[in-house]
Amino acid sequence: MNYPAATGNRAGVTLILGHGAGAHQTSGFMVAFANALAERGIDIVTFNFLYAELRRRIPDPNVRLESCWRAVIAIVRSRITSHADSLAIGGKSMGGRIASQVAAGEGRGLAGLVFLGYPLHPPGRPDRMRAAHLGDVKAPMLFVQGTRDPFGTPAELQPIISQLDPVVDLFVVEGGDHSFKVPRSAGVKKSDVHRGIQDRIETWLRMIASG
Repeated sequence: MNYPAATGNRAGVTLILGHGAGAHQTSGFMVAFANALAERGIDIVTFNFLYAELRRRIPDPNVRLESCWRAVIAIVRSRITSHADSLAIGGKSMGGRIASQVAAGEGRGLAGLVFLGYPLHPPGRPDRMRAAHLGDVKAPMLFVQGTRDPFGTPAELQPIISQLDPVVDLFVVEGGDHSFKVPRSAGVKKSDVHRGIQDRIETWLRMIASG
């Protein structure tokens, strides 16, 4: 789905977002973030992986997920009419992880990557890290990670991303879980948490687009 940037405020960057393993492009999270970022001047494109399009619950093998990502990138690139526009990719959880694998293998021409809850490891399995390929990604990266994320906390990410080049940005969501939900006891509204994340993504994308 396409979410055109608000007119008069375009950042000159298109961001493709892939959904998480248990959702699809029309999930509340994906639609809310796509709309909010488009309002901030970012052209947003979302898509369904094939298994989600076919209404299957189990994600396809990595090779098929990566093939789908590459096909979407090719289509979006063909539709970008201005040579001045930049292309970034990323997504929620699995969608972001597969984007990083594609970028590690053939990421030329990408302005950056945005990860909304990077699944560093399966819950309770820090011995199964999914980070070895990140060193092969040569585009700037922005990780948005909650401090209660069972798939990997900012503290677990920090020693990994501190070794990466180019410099990687980490936006920490205090008290946030894998979907950035914070405990009610924190006294913070969900809308405020999301707004802070969206503002940071906009600022970061404008920065890399201006290059």
